[in-house]
Amino acid sequence: PNPLVNELIIMPDIEKRLEAFVRIAHGIIIFPGGVGTAEELLYLLGILMNPANKDQVLPLILTGPKESADYFRVLDEFVVHTLGENARRHYHIVIDDAAEVARQMKKSMPLVKENRRDTGDAYSFNWSMRIAPDLQMPFEPSHENMANLKLYPDQPVEVLAADLRRAFSGIVAGNVKEVGIRAIEEFGPYKINGDKEIMRRMDDLLQGFVAQHRMKLPGSAYIPCYEICT
Repeated sequence: PNPLVNELIIMPDIEKRLEAFVRIAHGIIIFPGGVGTAEELLYLLGILMNPANKDQVLPLILTGPKESADYFRVLDEFVVHTLGENARRHYHIVIDDAAEVARQMKKSMPLVKENRRDTGDAYSFNWSMRIAPDLQMPFEPSHENMANLKLYPDQPVEVLAADLRRAFSGIVAGNVKEVGIRAIEEFGPYKINGDKEIMRRMDDLLQGFVAQHRMKLPGSAYIPCYEICT
């Protein structure tokens, strides 16, 4: 859906784009963004927290300048309070230190190579990474689908991460994608339902994004495309 990338390759949906990045990656660095960045992190955690991937080696670093510290703090708090403290072991946050990010990634590369060799996997493409169907199937951000997301803690964390990813994917669509914008214009904001504490945490996170002007370009007031229901 990116007009510049489309000149090189067309990915029919975000799910295939995300999977392609994960399977060719030896390590992943996430820079500060907005809702789409949160979606990408939740997608990765949905994979890395899957017990089938417990032996995978995929270094993941969240980094940016010192101005991004608040962004990563609220994102980290959201992840821990929704997916549990164990989620933290799958990523590192490094603020305002590009050299340290490079050192950590360089240090991890022999571990990645050793893991691929020991498992008989290709170094150029991670065939053995288990990506569950609910992370592969395209999510249509309709009002019905958004309302039916299962955002409750009484399920495996990797399943909850997948549905949280879908929720953020829908908000991205409502903010910037033509199909989502038209749906919002016709039916009003998406209704997002779920566990009271998770909904509160999600609302805090999204309000933080709004305050940091990460929901749309600065200069105009943000009109939410969603409504958090408890």
